[in-house]
Amino acid sequence: MLDWAQRRKASRMSFKPQSVYQLLGGEEPLRLMVDAFYDKVETDPILRPMYPADLAESKRRLFLFLVQFFGGPTRYSEERGHPRLRMRHFPFAIDRQARDHWLEHMRAAIDETGIDEPARAMMDDYFERSSAFLINRPDAIEIEE
Repeated sequence: MLDWAQRRKASRMSFKPQSVYQLLGGEEPLRLMVDAFYDKVETDPILRPMYPADLAESKRRLFLFLVQFFGGPTRYSEERGHPRLRMRHFPFAIDRQARDHWLEHMRAAIDETGIDEPARAMMDDYFERSSAFLINRPDAIEIEE
């Protein structure tokens, strides 16, 4: 019979929280979410100029990144190395307005895809924090003052 310490250790070893990737059941919901997101970017006057004419490669990269970040296969890093999100986004003028548009479209894509809790909250938390981290330009209002 296991003593208390052994039972506790066994319990910790057997409990593995599910990743967002596992909660979603794999890649397909992320693919659908990325497609829904880029449908919104396509017509956004603030974000669209930041992307190339053909969005296919941008979609593919975001999809691979999200799959990896949320616990799936590591194809993004195998192909592109460390994500270095801030460095990769620095060439684009990301102010609070651009960030808000991006976040609004990502949240709408999550809704459209029908992603349920707890994955939804985990994703929203990540997108909220990471989009704020990528702001690299002052707001237009701050410049005018």
